[in-house]
Amino acid sequence: MAVYQDTLTQQTRGRGTLDITQAVEHVVRASGITTGTCHVFQHHTSASLLITENADPDVRHDLETLIQRIAPDADPAYRHDMEGDDDMAAHARAMLTHNDLTLPVGHGRLVLGTWQGLFLWEHRYAPHSRRLTITIQGE
Repeated sequence: MAVYQDTLTQQTRGRGTLDITQAVEHVVRASGITTGTCHVFQHHTSASLLITENADPDVRHDLETLIQRIAPDADPAYRHDMEGDDDMAAHARAMLTHNDLTLPVGHGRLVLGTWQGLFLWEHRYAPHSRRLTITIQGE
């Protein structure tokens, strides 16, 4: 079994989703592994990863609306607000979603459904540089 690992840095535009499917696909192709798994880990406590609809951006807009209801900014009950009104909400959103994803690799590519894409979900208002470690295992 072969193992390949690379680190990517992605610049977000602030709160919202960033399609990282092609960037991760590039790492999978570079690995030379044709069958196995791809693990993506993001190193931050105020961003997350998701697999969701890649055709209609309204889906991601609606997910943002939903998460705002679950973890609103500037809730007076929050104690942690050292970096602003979005500070604790961003941590809660990251905790409720995923910091990592494992995806199948087949024929040297990510095996995703027709309408699926891989997204980095920034939970802070301001743009951030986010680091991802991608590990591919297989043959």
